[in-house]
Amino acid sequence: MKDFADRIAVITGGANGIGKCIAEEFRKNGARVCVIDKAEGEHFVGDISDKAVLEQFTKKVLAEHGHIDFLINNALPLMKGIAACSYEEFQYALSVGVTAPFYLSKLFVPYFNPGGSIINISSSRDRMSQPQTESYTAAKGGIAALTHALAVSLAGRVRVNSVSPGWIDTAYTVYEGADAIQHPCGRVGDPMDIANMVLFLCSDKAGFITGENICIDGGMTRQMIYHGDHGWSLEVSDP
Repeated sequence: MKDFADRIAVITGGANGIGKCIAEEFRKNGARVCVIDKAEGEHFVGDISDKAVLEQFTKKVLAEHGHIDFLINNALPLMKGIAACSYEEFQYALSVGVTAPFYLSKLFVPYFNPGGSIINISSSRDRMSQPQTESYTAAKGGIAALTHALAVSLAGRVRVNSVSPGWIDTAYTVYEGADAIQHPCGRVGDPMDIANMVLFLCSDKAGFITGENICIDGGMTRQMIYHGDHGWSLEVSDP
């Protein structure tokens, strides 16, 4: 398949997990992929919370290719809760999860080819939470809102959408029992569930879609759960 032949895809956090899967799928479809990640490897190594790193990365991509077609803001922000998260850690999470996607978009906007797309990876936590997840949840909520703001500002130039994964097992573990059946789809997700949507949103087939946040969670955020209903129960432990 060469649906993206010679198109340039830029992916943050593309060395592992969902980002790696997205990068591999773009390559399989003919794209040339530029990755930035903190993990060591053959990609551009750097911390996207650092403005200078973002500028250096952008200059390298443009020096090599002159333009881009797709920007995938995927890098994971820090997850810590209000009990343990310091001011500096919260700021770091927002820098990775919101500021970097904004600044990369700003830096690359003049260099997008016609038909370009920005895809922001949010999370189903942009609409629901577990205790002690404030830094991550705030960052994911921020990037979901940033998506529709960018879509309006960049109208007619670049389409901007976000994808909100639910439980995605990056080791492709096959779960059974309660872990699987709590999802209306009957299973836990894997990175291909996200990569498939990212590539679709970047394709001409999604040419009438912008400003959207698409939740891919097997239906978990749509399922209402009450204690004692349909076999669900809650055990309350002493604090």
